[in-house]
Amino acid sequence: MLPHPRRAWVLLAVGDPVVLDAPIGVSYPIGYVMGWRGEATVTGNLLWKVREDAGMTQDELAKASGTSRTALSAYEHGRKSPRLDTAERIVAAAGRRLTVTDDPAFVVRDLGRGRTTLVPVTLPRLAPEGAFAAVELPVHLNWSQPGRVFRLADRSDRARVYELVLAEGAPEDVTTYIDGTLLVDLWNDLVLPRVVRDAWAPLIDAVVPVVA
Repeated sequence: MLPHPRRAWVLLAVGDPVVLDAPIGVSYPIGYVMGWRGEATVTGNLLWKVREDAGMTQDELAKASGTSRTALSAYEHGRKSPRLDTAERIVAAAGRRLTVTDDPAFVVRDLGRGRTTLVPVTLPRLAPEGAFAAVELPVHLNWSQPGRVFRLADRSDRARVYELVLAEGAPEDVTTYIDGTLLVDLWNDLVLPRVVRDAWAPLIDAVVPVVA
């Protein structure tokens, strides 16, 4: 099993979360964040993006959040690190929210012939805006049609994305593109290698009643 630590997520915009890689506690000073594609950036960039997305100046956000403009500027430029409660207040003043979630754990499943895959312990969940987004898959998932945009609101497009991710994806692909409820709905229609279907079947069977 590959456990992931509890993390705090800042929802910056539709489909664009950022993870605060820090223990959850109001007195903990935030130092660094991890983008959901894996790139690291300082907290200041996060606060800057929150403010820019909200269309606010430093003066406006500082006043709305009860923070001085000097302090906000120092946070954005990385000269100071805000406490978690301070960052939460700033984010809220910009119309965003700070929530806590658990990254899913994954287990290794044997596919035979020396191949393995990683399957989540529980079905992943996506926010509606992510579950029905228009997405362009990375080349390692969709090498045959690079640049193609899949509309997850379309059932056939969603099925193709799920087939590619389940067969070829890494854990970060699963948590980015797969919604467990929609996966269950599509399950019987997906065209998957038998070994992949067998690896995922226990998750589906756990939530779908068996009819005698």
